[in-house]
Amino acid sequence: MHINLTLLVQMLAFAALVWFTMKFVWPMILGPMQERERRIAQGLAAADKGEEELKQARVGAEAILREARERAGVILDQAQHSANEIIEQARVAATQEGQRLLVAAQQQIELDAARAREQLRQQVGEIAVAAAAKLLEREIDPRAHAALLEEFAAQI
Repeated sequence: MHINLTLLVQMLAFAALVWFTMKFVWPMILGPMQERERRIAQGLAAADKGEEELKQARVGAEAILREARERAGVILDQAQHSANEIIEQARVAATQEGQRLLVAAQQQIELDAARAREQLRQQVGEIAVAAAAKLLEREIDPRAHAALLEEFAAQI
C-alpha cells in the first residue's frame, strides 16, 4: 500500500503543483506572451496599412507626375507660341522700319534732286546772264532784273 499511498501523495502533490502553476505562474507567462502577440498583430496591421499607403502614394505620385508632364507640355506650347508671336512681331516691325527708311530715303532723294535742279537753274541763269552780257557787251545788273531772271529760270 505504500506504493499506492505514495502514488496518491505524488498525484496530490502534482495536482497541487498544476493548480499552483495554473493559478499563479501560468498567467505571469501567458500575459507577456499575449502582449507580444498583440504587438505582433499590431505590427502586421501597421505593415499592411503602410503597404496600402505606399500603394496610394505611388498612385498619387504617378498622378502628380502625369499632371506635371501635362503642365510642362502646356508651358512648352505656350512658350513656342509666344516665341512665334515675338518673331512675327519683330518681322512686322522690321518690315515697317524698312518701309519707313525706304520712304525717308526716297524723300531725301527727291529733296536732293529738287536742290540740284534749283542749283542747275541758278547756274543756267547765271550763264545766260553772262552770255547776254557778252552779247550786249555790257553788264546786266542781276538785282535790277531779278524778276526777269526768276521767270527765265522757271522756264528752264
